Amino acid sequence: MKYLLLIIVLFFTSVQNHAQDDNKIYLIVRADDMASFHDANVACIKACKEGIARSIEIMVPCAWFPEAVKMLNENHFIDVGIHLLLTSEWEGIKWRPLTDAPSLVDKDGNFFQQIWGGNNPSADNYLLNAHWKIEEIEKELRAQIELAMKNISQISHLSAHMGFSNMDPRVKELFEKLAREYKLRTENIPGIKYLNGWDEDKSVNEKTDQFISNIKNLLPGKYVFIDHPGLNNSEMHAAIFAQNNTLATDRQTVTDIFTNEKVKKALQDKGVRLISYADLFKKN
Repeated sequence: MKYLLLIIVLFFTSVQNHAQDDNKIYLIVRADDMASFHDANVACIKACKEGIARSIEIMVPCAWFPEAVKMLNENHFIDVGIHLLLTSEWEGIKWRPLTDAPSLVDKDGNFFQQIWGGNNPSADNYLLNAHWKIEEIEKELRAQIELAMKNISQISHLSAHMGFSNMDPRVKELFEKLAREYKLRTENIPGIKYLNGWDEDKSVNEKTDQFISNIKNLLPGKYVFIDHPGLNNSEMHAAIFAQNNTLATDRQTVTDIFTNEKVKKALQDKGVRLISYADLFKKN
């Protein structure tokens, strides 16, 4: 009888705690593309140490990966996701696979610029237009995962740069399989909602105010907000892209908003609990 009463008490305590959780707002603020630039490395760490970011996504084949590893190993409290990549979209900087993968690269040996052809399906710089091989994708993704896990201890999940995991059902199946095999989770979390950010045509102050307004309108639940911290320095000005020459200023804005005191206060006043992917996985 004593044990039965204990079980009943534990059951109702669990139900009560779950009900309390249902009335709270949880938010993962995710800083993407660490290792893509030195300025991205500095900004991502700043966004976590001085701002609201709680998870960082690292891109293994990029030139600034060794520096990113050092920074993350100096900040073990930061949750890390492996931001697997198969593209090299910027014109001023290029990334290559870690493995021999002739079906995944252009004539210069770089990853293709994009996954999808968009309005120009005849273009030759899109991965889906190439005769890509699933076995080469698997070999490359494994190499990226293993190099990251060899060097960084606090990895909790996988994510897909430019959404490549949705390029083909075979790739999506592979993405999920690799997560299971390496005992990691993926960014695909049932029930999580996206927090709206800001309109790109606004000033920095207007973007900040819009973000705060969106925070104030949050309802109980689990949310994620994803963006790319950076710095408005010459390095990021050099990485131009035909459709976007505002990379440096755009990413400095993200850093500024992530570390903005008014944004922090709005989250506190709303009772938002900032968590990482690792924190969320512990709850589920």
